[in-house]
Amino acid sequence: MNRLLERSARYGVAVLRTLLICVLLTGVTSAQPQADDTAPAEAATDDAAGWNFDDEEADAAPTLLENARDQALDIGLFLAFAALAMVSFLRKSVPLKYVTLVAAVLYMGVYKSQLISVVNIFGTITGNLPVFSYSMAWYAFAIFTVVTTVLWGRLYCGRICAFGALTQLIDAVVPKRFQLELPAVLERRAGYIKYGILFAAVGYYLVTSEIAFYRYIEPFWLFTFDATPVLWVMVGVLLVASIFVRNLYCRFLCPLGAALGLVSKVTTVFEIKRWSECSQCALCEKTCEWGAIRKRQIIKSECVRCDDCEILYADKSRCPHWLLELKRKARAALAGNAA
Repeated sequence: MNRLLERSARYGVAVLRTLLICVLLTGVTSAQPQADDTAPAEAATDDAAGWNFDDEEADAAPTLLENARDQALDIGLFLAFAALAMVSFLRKSVPLKYVTLVAAVLYMGVYKSQLISVVNIFGTITGNLPVFSYSMAWYAFAIFTVVTTVLWGRLYCGRICAFGALTQLIDAVVPKRFQLELPAVLERRAGYIKYGILFAAVGYYLVTSEIAFYRYIEPFWLFTFDATPVLWVMVGVLLVASIFVRNLYCRFLCPLGAALGLVSKVTTVFEIKRWSECSQCALCEKTCEWGAIRKRQIIKSECVRCDDCEILYADKSRCPHWLLELKRKARAALAGNAA
């Protein structure tokens, strides 16, 4: 287990280093901002003639390095937050996990009010993404999300998303007696709802090119504190319902979670280990609050790498694998003494 953590830590460091390199290099060929169409026709004529040298120098676009310098604080804050998230994940530290969740709400939610969204899926499909030169921190965020999803699965959902962090913090303080356990059959069927929402949203966007509806299927605008009364009522109902059904939105309704789940299902490099005894033991299955464990199988599209089963998996005082291992060693020792 120590070797696995050391190996994962090295990969985590490599991810952050690669992320920083990508931030600095990805946008070299990025499109520059469009010229202002409202500029006077006379100015355009003068520029085209090549005589307006003073204005041309004054209006010269800032270089990539200048933009990077202007955005250094944003980039640095995100890299610090990403480092905290990776350390908490790789160390399997419960206290650090909750520190990360609080940081996600305060930094990604309240301070930045910028989360990966279904709108970014629309932009990826149509090639309509932010201009790199002016959005380096966002690209750092996007690259981090994609890389960690490919390597570990829905790590973004379990530790980075501010709304997911908020609902997990709600779960941590709500008494367990208020929380309902959904029947396994209902839970599995409800898990398909988010995929229906994802495909319906993408289809609607491709047909209409409208994106304003995203606020009705994603509550991430909550952290901007700017919405219509109808939206506030909807998010209020959702948060109240989340008291009784753990991680309700993330598990059953989030189109972005569905998209990252599809990626996780086919790409996850570092999968969660399972012991041979896991086919008989249901301890991890009962512990998982995301419905992502079924007997010995980890459902990668539902797993958000919350650490609960991995911590239990390594607990030699609770995991049946280790308890059976102790019994086998004790029997072997008795047999050796008898011989």
